[in-house]
Amino acid sequence: MEVRFVQRGTEIDSKLRDYMDSKMSKLEKFFGKIQNCQIVVSHHKGNFNIETTANANGVILRAEENATEPRRAFDLSLKNLERRIKRYNSYLKDKGQFKGGADFSFNLEEGQEPVASDVPVIEKVKKVPVQPMSPEEAAMQMELVGHAFFMFQNAETGDVNVVYKRRSSDYGLLEPVR
Repeated sequence: MEVRFVQRGTEIDSKLRDYMDSKMSKLEKFFGKIQNCQIVVSHHKGNFNIETTANANGVILRAEENATEPRRAFDLSLKNLERRIKRYNSYLKDKGQFKGGADFSFNLEEGQEPVASDVPVIEKVKKVPVQPMSPEEAAMQMELVGHAFFMFQNAETGDVNVVYKRRSSDYGLLEPVR
């Protein structure tokens, strides 16, 4: 399994990199389909932010955590990712083979800074291929990625839909008007 490191505003030493690499390779015991992983390390206002992302045949599993020490942030993020992998495995056992996923681009343009103004500014753009799946599968994929919403192609209607997490902890579905 390939592990890719992205460093933003900080440098990690080879000892920490080796530690992260060995821990990520142990994820294969939970889910053998993981093809590659990405670890994004950033430092802001005294906190380290670690994003761990695993790609398992198009299924993206993601976790993000903050801590004052990079190793602690990584350990928390990895624990969260392991929990999501276990949840996904449980889903596969209950529902059968899951055929869906998303491919997110995690590359930010260098030097891009948020602009302070009264007008909302789009800070980041992600290219997301929409995969055909049921709304239930999309809700599961949304949970695995750790986002509050997920865009997908409804396998039944062929329309692009968005599933989202409501404040009541339930899910909502946005469908286009015809």
